Amino acid sequence: MFDRPSKDIKARIDSLRHHLMEENPLLVEVVGSFQELDRVAYRIGLLAPDESLATNIAWWPLVTVFGMFSAGKSSFINEYLDRQIQLTGNQAVDDKFTVICYSEDQEVRTLPGLALDADPRFPFYQISEEIEKVDAGEGGKVDAYLQLKTCPSEKLKGKILIDSPGFDADSQRTATLRITDYIIGLSDLVLVFFDARHPEPGAMHDTLKHLVAGTVRRHDANKVLFVLNQIDTTAREDNAEDVVAAWQRALSQVGLVSGRFYTIYNEQAAIPIEDETLRERYKAKRDVDIREIYERIAQVGIERSYRIIGSLENMANQIELRIIPRLREALAQWRRSVLVIDAVILVPALGGLLVWTFMEGYWQGMSFSPPWQDALGSTAVTMAVLGGVILAIVLGVHFWVRRTTARFIARRLTREKVVGHLDRAFLKSTRWWRSILLRTPAGWGGFGKRTVANVRRAADLFVQRLNDRYTNPSGGRAVEETGTEPEPEGEAAASAPERG
Repeated sequence: MFDRPSKDIKARIDSLRHHLMEENPLLVEVVGSFQELDRVAYRIGLLAPDESLATNIAWWPLVTVFGMFSAGKSSFINEYLDRQIQLTGNQAVDDKFTVICYSEDQEVRTLPGLALDADPRFPFYQISEEIEKVDAGEGGKVDAYLQLKTCPSEKLKGKILIDSPGFDADSQRTATLRITDYIIGLSDLVLVFFDARHPEPGAMHDTLKHLVAGTVRRHDANKVLFVLNQIDTTAREDNAEDVVAAWQRALSQVGLVSGRFYTIYNEQAAIPIEDETLRERYKAKRDVDIREIYERIAQVGIERSYRIIGSLENMANQIELRIIPRLREALAQWRRSVLVIDAVILVPALGGLLVWTFMEGYWQGMSFSPPWQDALGSTAVTMAVLGGVILAIVLGVHFWVRRTTARFIARRLTREKVVGHLDRAFLKSTRWWRSILLRTPAGWGGFGKRTVANVRRAADLFVQRLNDRYTNPSGGRAVEETGTEPEPEGEAAASAPERG
């Protein structure tokens, strides 16, 4: 019996399709491939009915700004959006993750964290459950961790911007770290802000070290940009290079030895630089870096499409190349453990039972003749009863050992980071009606292999279609997805033959 998606998850996927249809129709097809992969995951047991692989990623481009208090995160966001949407100051002005999205309403509105936790269109859907897992009792306080702000800035169309609380004085460290890791995993671009006014390594506190060190280990670390803000404060000493070098040494101490390092400042809030030549030099460097950052933000929509397709292919590969082999290993370990424990328990127990019956005189040569044989009527019936009792004991012990050993191994599997629930899939493969000799995980077979292969091929085709949209290696004219060539313009239009 295979699990199937619940009504709630079907409704959530339908809602996702509806919103993507207007923004990027190609991604609607990608959703279908995720659902095909879901069918395999349901059969294996990786997913519960209220889950889908399509909900494990963010479908809207996500840009996140991290940093310490007073590092200028909020000022940067206000400058980028050309709106005073975030409070600014030298002290802690906001202790929540602020999710900023577009709205046609000209008034900036602030909504509680529940607006994010309960809406499946946002990447924080049911984040309260994640918070509860790491900090019991905090899941019901989602408003203390998150808030939603709406803004009419055109730059927000088609993307979501997140401003994080400063890392210096975090009274809810465990849950905040969990949300931080969760956001980094979902984000297409992560900006990590440092304060040029504090160029000593000691300014990087424990939580920020966690952020930087975690970045080093990521396979997509290129999406993280490190920004040294308020570099204008170094103008009086004209030592910007020394300050940058100090921060680079500080970052190298936690393992970051490469990557682009930007230096910027807010012109409106900058300290006056009297020397015109020095002012122009600082401004020129600032303009180059801020332009590059803005360009990266503008590209997140394209990067998100490729990233989603990459996630699809990665999940397909992970199921066949990592999860299934790992389940086979776990089943082999379970099988060996059960057989050994069975032998350790049953051989001495059955041997002791045999010795006891000999000592009690129940055996007459090779014939078993207990005192209660007369009540059963014959030796054959007696032996059948004895065999049934022994079989019941053996099976009872065996299934107890199966279940106990499976639960022990499943608890260890929960610590392994894979898509879905590896422990759930393993327990499905060790249910009582499945033979212990079966080596193939439950639900995996020809259907699963074919589906995974089809999803991989579909992912390649999706990438090719994106390439056709954004690139043109042959140098010829681009062709739209509809297959029609664009209308000629200028002189080409004048010389083009009329279409009848």
